[in-house]
Amino acid sequence: MKSQIYDQAKYYEIAFSFIDAKKQGDLFEEFIKKYSKRKVKTVLDLGCGTALQLREMAKRGYGAIGLDASAKMLDYLRRELLADGAKIETVKADMNKFSLKQKVDFVYIMMGSISYTKNNKLFLSHLNSVAEYLNSGGLYLIENLTINWADPKFWKPQIWTMRRGKIKVRTTYQPIPKDLLSQTVTQTIKLKVDDNGKRMEFIDKDELKIIAPEELKLLVEKNGKFEFIGFFERYKARPLRKISSDNIALLRRI
Repeated sequence: MKSQIYDQAKYYEIAFSFIDAKKQGDLFEEFIKKYSKRKVKTVLDLGCGTALQLREMAKRGYGAIGLDASAKMLDYLRRELLADGAKIETVKADMNKFSLKQKVDFVYIMMGSISYTKNNKLFLSHLNSVAEYLNSGGLYLIENLTINWADPKFWKPQIWTMRRGKIKVRTTYQPIPKDLLSQTVTQTIKLKVDDNGKRMEFIDKDELKIIAPEELKLLVEKNGKFEFIGFFERYKARPLRKISSDNIALLRRI
């Protein structure tokens, strides 16, 4: 189904503007310092969207590449880059099978977007693409792997409102189990927008594949190109002690 929300890059950015890009940049550098086996000069943001974190990394002097399948997201990003002076290379491609002009030293994917690999075959294709363009010793950071799907609270809708000037965006997010045998869910994201009195609504529904933690480790082992470093807390480079929606899985290129 054609996306409504990803065609509305400005409203999407406002909806998720609670992100603290500076703190996330600090966290990336903490992981790099602790676990990378190479000096990091270039970073790749997969499913970058409006790329708040990548813009922060570019400001810190890293070579920055943003990859996304949405042309409108990338167009918006390029306009924002002209405004703030950051330098980022943009690539329009499917994150499950892509090519780049160069290899990078650090890769990340945020906000549970790893679920868009849809199935294990595509996930292995995704790992192959990442491995091809990630230098040996470099890290691949995956934020918010869905590891608490057995908790009833996970299925409840999340609702929040963000504002920018006279624009208000109310977001509703909810996953609904579809087929637990195939580990698939239907994810609904709804944006209700009030743009200076003009009211609009945008809805996306996607069927996504849940990758369980032990399944992830087995898929990484099957792929054979990464070392699984561990699961970590989302806001600190500290090993995860209990199940949480807020988490990071960390891999290192062999």
